Amino acid sequence: MKQSEPFTILYENDQFVVVNKASGIAVIADRWDDSKERLDELLNSYFAKEAAEAASAVPPREPRIPFPHRVYVVHRIDRDTSGLVLFAKTREAHKHLSSLFESRTIEKTYLAVIHGRPAWTETVCDLPIRADGDREHRTVIDKSKGKHARTNFKLLAEVGAYSLIQAQIETGRTHQIRVHLASLGHPVVCDPLYGTTKPVYLSAFKRGWRGDNLEEKPLMARLGLHAYSLVLPASGDETHDEPHRFIAPLPRDFRALLNQMEKVIGAPILD
Repeated sequence: MKQSEPFTILYENDQFVVVNKASGIAVIADRWDDSKERLDELLNSYFAKEAAEAASAVPPREPRIPFPHRVYVVHRIDRDTSGLVLFAKTREAHKHLSSLFESRTIEKTYLAVIHGRPAWTETVCDLPIRADGDREHRTVIDKSKGKHARTNFKLLAEVGAYSLIQAQIETGRTHQIRVHLASLGHPVVCDPLYGTTKPVYLSAFKRGWRGDNLEEKPLMARLGLHAYSLVLPASGDETHDEPHRFIAPLPRDFRALLNQMEKVIGAPILD
């Protein structure tokens, strides 16, 4: 496993590369500020450097990505969301993988820490949404002009005033999970657009906590949303006759929060 901040390459073959992205970096150019750091450009620089090293090796070796040594964006996740992003290595692979996303045959699962304790253990939200719906460029619920969006939610754990949920999206609209959860009355923690930026502290849910309120550091102070897994369908040929399933290890802050939730519950939350 090769690491290069702010991403980790989890898997690659001659067709695509799977990356675990850190929170705080955009996948492609920001519509409102294209000067910010981008994951696609970081990957292009990474593979261009690798190709130059391969060419200068004695004897020369094949680069890990063909000329022009660049990746092709297949899908995106929000800047402040951590987790899995899939990139194609060739135009042909890009066309194929994009068609899988468009036909909704790729299974996408997220983990989210939310405010409140839902009354449901499982629910579906299919409210239509419209991107860039106000001055803050938020996605809004719009039953007349919004696009079809469907998210399946499953409750995994409840601790204090917070819950951990699993979200599977059948459509891939901008901020879909965030706006759907906010519409249900349970926004994602630390969400400046659809909730509140208030950090999550251990003292908020651990009984008998005796630390110093002035010195306590937050368990989580960024958007509590993680693109946890991707499942690619089997292609039917000899090289890929079973589904590919990828899981993004939890970032340190997300893992620390889950560890504390598990201590309170007294049982593991994730399988």
